[in-house]
Amino acid sequence: MSPGKISAGIMKTAAPDFCVAAVIASTFFLKPRNQKSFPHLATHPLLFMNPHRLCLTAFQPTPPPLPPLSSLLVNEGKWQKTFLVDAFHEKRSLRDLLNEVSRSGSCPIHILESDGDWSFERLQTIVAFLVDVGRTTEALQVFCLWKNKDKSRSSTVNYSKILQLFCKRSLMNEAMLIIEDMEKHKVAQSIEIYNDIIHGFARIKEFEKCRTILMKMVENGISPVHETYNVLIRAYGSYGFYDDMSRCVKLMESSGCSPNEATYNVLIQEFARGGLLERMEKVYRTLLSKRMHLYSSTLVTMIEAYAEFRILDKLEKMYCKFLNSKAYMKDCLIRKIANVYIENCRFARLEEFGNDIGGRTGRSELIWCILLLSSAGLLSRKGINSIAREMEIAKVRLSTSLANIFALFYLKMNDFRALNGIFSDAIKDDAQPDVLTVSILFDACTIGYDGAYVLEKWNRKGFLEAVVEMKTDPLVISTFGKGPFMRRCEKLCTSRESKAKEKKLWRYADLMRLVLCK
Repeated sequence: MSPGKISAGIMKTAAPDFCVAAVIASTFFLKPRNQKSFPHLATHPLLFMNPHRLCLTAFQPTPPPLPPLSSLLVNEGKWQKTFLVDAFHEKRSLRDLLNEVSRSGSCPIHILESDGDWSFERLQTIVAFLVDVGRTTEALQVFCLWKNKDKSRSSTVNYSKILQLFCKRSLMNEAMLIIEDMEKHKVAQSIEIYNDIIHGFARIKEFEKCRTILMKMVENGISPVHETYNVLIRAYGSYGFYDDMSRCVKLMESSGCSPNEATYNVLIQEFARGGLLERMEKVYRTLLSKRMHLYSSTLVTMIEAYAEFRILDKLEKMYCKFLNSKAYMKDCLIRKIANVYIENCRFARLEEFGNDIGGRTGRSELIWCILLLSSAGLLSRKGINSIAREMEIAKVRLSTSLANIFALFYLKMNDFRALNGIFSDAIKDDAQPDVLTVSILFDACTIGYDGAYVLEKWNRKGFLEAVVEMKTDPLVISTFGKGPFMRRCEKLCTSRESKAKEKKLWRYADLMRLVLCK
């Protein structure tokens, strides 16, 4: 038989529903005369023969066509709409329930009986509300009624979530009632439940009860975990019980729970807040030797401790680590660090510090103050003018602190023309003067400045009848110190108040009369 006839035969026997991709077109696979036949090949999938390759492919039915994309999008839109509508109705229903429970004289138990039943999420919301408003007895009663509706509800998970609501608010008497109820119904207590109880007692300084619960945990075959000890260590530190912190670490190690990364970070933070720098540094070295990670919050706490004790070299070392981290620094700490630089007359370093922080968080009023003070401390008119131009470009309005920095700098330079300009600009920008502004004006008048125009403007705006107050950032006083007028004011006011039975409410007009008449 010729190759063409063989191909035709295969085409005739192939099922019409299948598509033949290729036919045998070579005599390479033709059966020799003396070779045995292989009957099982008759039922084998089609063989696509190639002189160089043998490919075996089975016929498969054509898969059903996919639905058009538009219908899928419509169905998805319907599902999202249904979900949003259900969520909206659930939220409104819960809000109505909360309004009903919050009414004067309402009884949550009667409301639950009237509704028939609540989901656990709804119960949790109602219990949290009752606890927050001080209706703890009703909160316990409604939980008991809810769980008694079905025996399966007396589970460790449900008890744990309700117990947590009381422990977080340090309502430990009520929390222990829940524990007693668990023991009564023989519900197993989990490590999370023990942790909540221990942490709740630790928050209210009941450390003896914490130790009792720890012992009870071990007796019941539940080993305390790192979180158990770490929160307890933090609680000891918050109350200043630093020796107890160390004892807790030893107890932790003896129970086979070695301190972890979180433990060392907690120890560093608490020793730093307590001012125990040697202990803090010892734990820090241990953390580094174990190649553990120093948390950003711990790094900031260490920086704050060094700033508090004015240890500049160690402060700068940790500050370099801060720059390489993603840690955030609050304004109170920024002020402390800036104050250390000012006290050490490191005004060039103060400028770098201001630019570093400003680059991370943006230039707030505090950062502008730091940059101005750095140039003022260096007596750099060029620096002051440069920052003034930057402020103008950034459209920064003069505040009391900013205006006083400019005024003090120009007073120090005896530049009355610039001083006059800054007083005028402050009035235009509605920067309210304070006691330091008045002090600057009168100190300038003693060396030849004519302040009549400024006083007249202040009088017209009713400022002289305002109560005396200090609005300027403390960093300004740290940099420039107090002028003669302010020192005299403090001395006279203190002597007057010591003689008077009650503190007098001083106004600027009273203050000026008192100082100028003496």
